[in-house]
Parts: sequence; structure tokens; C-alpha cells
Amino acid sequence: MDNFVVSALKYRPDTFDTVVGQKSLVTTLRNAVKSGQISHAYLFCGPRGVGKTTTARILAKNINCLNPKENGDACGECESCKAFQEKRSLNIHELDAASNNSVDDIRGLIDKVRIPPQIGKYSVYIIDEVHMLSQSAFNAFLKTLEEPPSYAIFILATTEKNKVLPTIISRCQVFDFNRMSVDDIVGHLKDIASKEGIEAEEEALGVIAMKADGGMRDALSIFDRVVSFCGNKITYRNVIDDLNILDYNYYFKGVDFFLNQDISGALLMLDEILANGFDAHNFVLGLMEHVRNILVCKDAATASLLETGESVKKSYVEQAAKCQQEFLFNALEIINDCDISYRQSKSKRLTVELMLIRLCQLSEQKKN
Repeated sequence: MDNFVVSALKYRPDTFDTVVGQKSLVTTLRNAVKSGQISHAYLFCGPRGVGKTTTARILAKNINCLNPKENGDACGECESCKAFQEKRSLNIHELDAASNNSVDDIRGLIDKVRIPPQIGKYSVYIIDEVHMLSQSAFNAFLKTLEEPPSYAIFILATTEKNKVLPTIISRCQVFDFNRMSVDDIVGHLKDIASKEGIEAEEEALGVIAMKADGGMRDALSIFDRVVSFCGNKITYRNVIDDLNILDYNYYFKGVDFFLNQDISGALLMLDEILANGFDAHNFVLGLMEHVRNILVCKDAATASLLETGESVKKSYVEQAAKCQQEFLFNALEIINDCDISYRQSKSKRLTVELMLIRLCQLSEQKKN
């Protein structure tokens, strides 16, 4: 049996073209390589799983390529590129500052900087989670970062830019990585599913993308888990069952109950949700987001703010057409009151039931 390789490693980008969701940033770096305008220090900032370390490795590979292409990309065939692909390159040094954050660790790195590269033009030093360095380690690193040898390039990556010393930031070119959009993640997952021979519903991939909260690495980890559960056919129903996510159809039904003043239907729906093992507070928070999404879809100009699949977006637009803005504003206020009082309530179910009753009475009040 072959060793399983997780998707995050198997499909890790190795060229600028395969980096997902960072188009303008990648264009800037590619142009810098092409023109030879390489800075001695870069700071890559952004949430986890958006490609900071991956982009740093690609940049390190491209600037050391012996036969670069016209657009600045690495050839992939020279000795430097092969060494990079086989993970034996002596020109690229990585340091995890989360576990190597002392002065001695930085001094060891500074000693390495004195050694020029054997193949290629540059020795590249990638320091991940740089904000984890101690104050004394930062101070020891400052002088080398400010005046490194001509062949040394530093690429610092961090998820918490605010914790990096301003004196460090001032010595670097700063690149802020974007959170991945749902569309970008879904597109990438579609491509991987196609390569793996997996049939996947777009709605199912949309749920995975939203669960990942803007991180591609998280999305790929969830994707691997879902494949283990579903096999070669990923459906929306299987995904929400595996991830224990409340079906969004409950929220659509709930709003219909509110509009029709169907108190019995709303209370029976809540009972079904609780019987299936879902937390009542999570339902309240999900309902609040759902009503917010409906409000967003009241105007075609703001509908693009909705991060979801096209089929779900269509359902939101259809329901938005049934709802008055005043109803939605009042509904949000009622749900928010329930969210605030839920934590202190001794009868949590009753608190949620009262919220549903008040929501069902909104349309009746409007008529009166």
C-alpha cells in the first residue's frame, strides 16, 4: 500500500502560477525577479494557510535559477532547481522561530550568513513565525538584517505583524497576504478533485471553503477528511454530516416560518435541531448570520459580499425579495438580544423559543 500524502503537501504550489488567491502580490514578486530588483529582506504577513511560506520558497527557487525563463520563472531543469525540488538545496535555509527563538539560535543563523552560496547567486533565509523571536533575539538580528552580505536574502513570515518590532519592519519590503475567498478555495478544490478522480458537488465544496475561513491549508485538510468519509463522491449532505454542520435549509425554513407567523412550525424546527444534537446557541448565531446575508442580498450591489456558492446565493436573493428591510433590522435586533441573554439564562431553550415567537410576531405587527 502506497504511503498517503495529504493534499496540502501533494498539491503545494511550486511556481508563481500555481499560487492561489494572491495575484497582485505574485505579480509584484515576479516582476522584481525578472528585473533583478531583489530586496535584501521581505516580510510576508497574513492569516495562517494563505501561502506565505510557500511563496517564500518559490521566490527563493526563482532567484537562484541558473537559466530563468523570460518572465522570471525558474526553469525547473538546472542544478539549482533540481536541488530545490529534491529538498537538498544548500542555498535555502529555513528556521522555525516558534521553537528556535533564542539569541543562540539567531547567532547560529548569523554564522551561516557568512558562508556564500555554492550554486546560484543567493543564500535565502526563511524565518517562519518571526514574531515569536525573543526581544534579545530581535536585537541580535537587527544589524545583520540591515547590512547583510550581497548574496544574503531574508524572508520573514508572520501571522501577527503587530508583534514584529517596528525596527525590523522598517528594514523589510512588506507584503500582506489576503484571506482566501470562497470562490478561490472552491476552484482549487475542484481542480484537485478532478485530478484525484473524485466527483464533488459545488455546494459541498462551498461548505468546506466556508468552514476553512480563508485558509487554503485548512480547506485541504477538511477536504482530505471528507474524502475519507465520502469516498469518491462528495455530496453536500455527507459533508454537513461529517463536519457536524447545521443544514442551511433550516435557516431558510425558519425565515419562511417567521414571515408566515407559523409559531408551531418554528418551535418544532428548533426541537428537531436539538434532537439532532446541535447546540441551540450555535443555531442562534447561524440564524443571525443568515438574516445578515438576506439583508446583504436586498441590493444587487452588495450581493457580491456574500461568500457562498452560486446556488445558495440564488436562494438568498429569492428570500430577500420576500423580506422587508424593517423586518430584517428588527429580526437582527431580536436575535442579538437572544445572543446576549443566552449566556446568563438558566432556561436556555426557553430563551431561544421566546426569540422564535417574537420573530414570528414581527410580520403580524407590520400588518397591524
